[in-house]
Amino acid sequence: MGIATLIAAGRLDDRLVDRALGLLRELDPGAEFADWIDDGDAAELRFSADLRAARWVLEALPEVDVVVQSDRPRFRKLLVADMDSTIIGQECIDELADFAGLKSEIAAITERAMQGQLDFEAALRERVALLAGLQEEAIVRCLAERVRPNPGAMTLVQTMRGLGASCLLVSGGFLSFAEPVAREVGFDRVHANRLGIADALLTGEVGSPVVDSEGKRAALIEARQELGLQRSDVLAVGDGANDRLMIEEAGLGVAYRAKPVLAEVADACVNHHGLDALLWAQGIPRREWATA
Repeated sequence: MGIATLIAAGRLDDRLVDRALGLLRELDPGAEFADWIDDGDAAELRFSADLRAARWVLEALPEVDVVVQSDRPRFRKLLVADMDSTIIGQECIDELADFAGLKSEIAAITERAMQGQLDFEAALRERVALLAGLQEEAIVRCLAERVRPNPGAMTLVQTMRGLGASCLLVSGGFLSFAEPVAREVGFDRVHANRLGIADALLTGEVGSPVVDSEGKRAALIEARQELGLQRSDVLAVGDGANDRLMIEEAGLGVAYRAKPVLAEVADACVNHHGLDALLWAQGIPRREWATA
């Protein structure tokens, strides 16, 4: 049995629900309305049909985020989230490069890497090398002046933690950013790269092994095994090509305002709402959300 969660905060009405049911009944004539999670915001439909086919037909609904999944389990016990352009709205290396007057040059490399057009490790080492000699203090300034959580990030993490889940922040970026972001947002686990720093200056090097797509997947598996969980217990969310393997490894892999290369392999896409929409995807009503 499948569950389709329709998310259209503030504008999900009976007419839109009926339209979704009409689309779904083209695949399963017995598809039915299950329940409201929050009136006017999110609702659930129940059906018996191929999950991917159901997602395709329902994504025709304008400005509605749709999460299609098996009806069990709903609440996930491990959240694994990418940092840059997912939990936060920035690419940290691009913002840091601005302090060296190199933002446009480095951002162009970042974009190609996130689209899957470049080898991630080579692209990362190339960008970090360009930052050699930048003062370490620029990291502190960048965090204070540029880095901000995306809408719903803190609510998502703190609600899941409050309900007993573990939350892992993974990043192909740097611990110098990931650790402060994890503390601010509420993650209890962090996995990221280490920037080379000596005499308060960036050396232009990054520690090995680099946290790339395979490194993110390995971090997910390690956390899952440590917690004694099954694949179905894991929710992963990311935005770029470097998140593909962890998205595919999760029980529910979500592409958040993502590059096409990730969206095409994810179980669901969130394009119209904040990250707290992933609480509705787990059947959690707003009254149970943490106040971030």
